[in-house]
Amino acid sequence: MSVRVGVLGATGAVGQRLIQLLDPHPDFEIAALTASEDSAGRQYREAAKWRVDSPIPEGVADSTVHATDPDEVPDDVDLLFSSLPSSVGEAVEPDFAEAGYVVSSNSSNARLADDVPLVIPEVNHDHLDLIEVQRDERGWDGALIKNPNCSTITMVPTLAVLDQFGLERVQVSTLQAVSGAGYDGVSSMEIIDNVLPHIGGEEEKMETESRKLLGEFDGAALSWHDADVSASCNRVPTLDGHLENVWAETSEDVTPDAAEDAFRDAPGLDLHSSPDSLIRVFEDPNRPQPRLDRNIEGGQGIAVGPVQSTTDGLQYDCLAHNTIRGAAGASVLNGELLLDQGYL
Repeated sequence: MSVRVGVLGATGAVGQRLIQLLDPHPDFEIAALTASEDSAGRQYREAAKWRVDSPIPEGVADSTVHATDPDEVPDDVDLLFSSLPSSVGEAVEPDFAEAGYVVSSNSSNARLADDVPLVIPEVNHDHLDLIEVQRDERGWDGALIKNPNCSTITMVPTLAVLDQFGLERVQVSTLQAVSGAGYDGVSSMEIIDNVLPHIGGEEEKMETESRKLLGEFDGAALSWHDADVSASCNRVPTLDGHLENVWAETSEDVTPDAAEDAFRDAPGLDLHSSPDSLIRVFEDPNRPQPRLDRNIEGGQGIAVGPVQSTTDGLQYDCLAHNTIRGAAGASVLNGELLLDQGYL
């Protein structure tokens, strides 16, 4: 039987992408949509300025949008996918968890909380059991789980592979697509013929979330990884796909060939949306490129260019689709993990 799910913040860019991914999903049935008070009570086709590259699903278009309040969501909904602005998520996501709902959230609030799992299923699925700590400490029957920032999730699967060689230091410079800022986030006059060398809060997210994701969970508490991570984040005039230049230092000497073999062997999971190959390594030095490679594995894969030796370690480029693997698709994967691990 399908799990009945809802989407919080359903009219926004990530909410629309969630609906696109969830509508044909074999395990999930969309049963509730919420948005702001301005949209509540309207049909979804009227409330949402649909901008995803496929039509609004017929079963969703005529659905009524409700206010983002636990009292407005049916009791038989088992899982909520949240794409709320972080300020709204901070205010209401705990209310939903306290009301008994399991929330798989893309919002940035609470990602670094000690008892909130921050999860990339192929990297740290064992961190999901922080839910038990969360329930004990907060006294609720629901749960709150987070996926990381879109730039973090592009890089961390590659770092998790390199950690077998003793990951010590990481430097990254990002070239991030405009869709990461939302439809109204960057004006055309700002970004055309230009690069914006600052994205508020992005560098801190990469530097902290990476270490939490790579940390060790002992069943009671999570210890963050002690690698030194430094980030410089830039907005560039591409629509989708975050390209990142990574420099990594490890305690062991690693050849580029050994690193590439390790990337190719990166373990995956048997979830519905999991890519067949988590990391695809290109031999062409001109790859990966956003326009050519952002949709590998249905947008759920990580593309890596040839690895090179540097004075202190390794250098490579990596790329992921920022609104699929980096946002909505990550939340869906976490929802599938919750189902697989018996939390639904």
